[in-house]
Amino acid sequence: MITALLLFWPALAALLVLLINGPGAKRVAFIAALVEFAIALFAVTSFTTGSTLPQFGLSIPWVERAGISFSIGMDGISLLMVLLTTFLVPLIVLSSFKHEYKNPNTFYALILFMQTGLIGVFVALDAFLFYFFWEVALIPVYFIAAIWGGARRIPVTFKFFVYTIFGSFFMLAAFLYLYFQTPGTGVAAHSAHINAFYQLSLDSDTQSWLFWFLFLAFAIKMPVFPFHTWQPDTYTESPVQATMLLAGIMLKMGIYGVLRWLLPVVPLGASQWLDVVLILSIIGIVYGSIIAIRQRDLKRLIAYSSIAHVGLIAAGIFSLTEHGLQGGVIQMLSHGVNVVGLFFIIDIIYSRTRTREISSLGGITQTTPALSIYFMILLLGSVSLPLTNGFVGEFLLLSGVFQYNNVYGGIAGLTIILGAVYMLRMFQGVMLGTKTPETEVFADLTLNEKAVLIPLVIMVFWIGLFPNTFLEISEPAVGNLLNIIQRR
Repeated sequence: MITALLLFWPALAALLVLLINGPGAKRVAFIAALVEFAIALFAVTSFTTGSTLPQFGLSIPWVERAGISFSIGMDGISLLMVLLTTFLVPLIVLSSFKHEYKNPNTFYALILFMQTGLIGVFVALDAFLFYFFWEVALIPVYFIAAIWGGARRIPVTFKFFVYTIFGSFFMLAAFLYLYFQTPGTGVAAHSAHINAFYQLSLDSDTQSWLFWFLFLAFAIKMPVFPFHTWQPDTYTESPVQATMLLAGIMLKMGIYGVLRWLLPVVPLGASQWLDVVLILSIIGIVYGSIIAIRQRDLKRLIAYSSIAHVGLIAAGIFSLTEHGLQGGVIQMLSHGVNVVGLFFIIDIIYSRTRTREISSLGGITQTTPALSIYFMILLLGSVSLPLTNGFVGEFLLLSGVFQYNNVYGGIAGLTIILGAVYMLRMFQGVMLGTKTPETEVFADLTLNEKAVLIPLVIMVFWIGLFPNTFLEISEPAVGNLLNIIQRR
């Protein structure tokens, strides 16, 4: 029942928020998001560490004669993704309090509806239920970006929508094919349950094309080079809350899909294309970093840095090593925390100066000790300084890539140097030096802004200093995943 409550509570709260006019909508949305986080914390305390099986499960026939069920549950990987989602959404809602959006009830209801879609993706144990929530999560963020975005929001969001729908069709086609290969149970001729997919015995040629059908859908969402072209413009033109949702949580859907559905279902197909995917991922690391170094717009810089970080996560996961898979899981948490914090700081700077151009900024540290400290902590987490959250995941990911291939590992390791270059140059250009006309009067953080940043900074150090808090939750599920891949 815990999983069902986590799934349906945001949707019920969204319906309530739709009925509220005026500023009360954001307060109700924030309270609802906090309740959702409390439920997730209860799930963490009730979770049996060490078990490889999904817990808090619920399975109800949905289309019984077709073998499609409303099956949900959480193993360690799912639980951590649910925890990340429920932790970030209240902060994303709270970050919007300093903005005045038209039709606020619709705006906040869409955020909560999106949370339902995100949770659904992470807890679904039926292929078509997973696909359903995959599409549900897309619709709210599309409308948030299209209605409240920047001047180029319509063509940009349309491109984003076309890209993701295009990939989704390939995933649906793969799921349909796999579904028709499964043996039936009871009155159903076939089954769409994830375990039925795991038990299929398909030849390597079939798995090869299925791999690309699934990988295309997940690679677009992550996004992995060269399927990334929708991302920078969408991040830039979207309102900051939509950008946080996209970068902090939604791209994790693609990585999660690789872990949950691609690698264990078509391992022979994956093994045939590992080098190609690793090369694409490593190209993404270097390409994203170099383009980030050249950026002068803060939002686009972080967007391209996200491509580099996701490239490393993908490379680690496709190394098919325990270190790589564990690093991918923990780095999803770390990247979500860091990127949401950095986008929020950019929003703070933009709200005071009305510019995101690095050349128009400078000298901000002279009057903002609190902002400077929080900014630097999140930045150091992003460049993987030891004792911060980014170090743990990056170390495990690079270890996994090195175990697979030393040359790949050496090139992927450039992320450490290049990441430090573009992040520290950004900080220097924005925060240090002399003041500009735009930064001549710059107030330090408000209480509301501190309330958003403090939990993020706490997580930077918590994950960095006590990574076993999270690794122990995911380790059995990762080990089980590796066993399934190797067994097949």
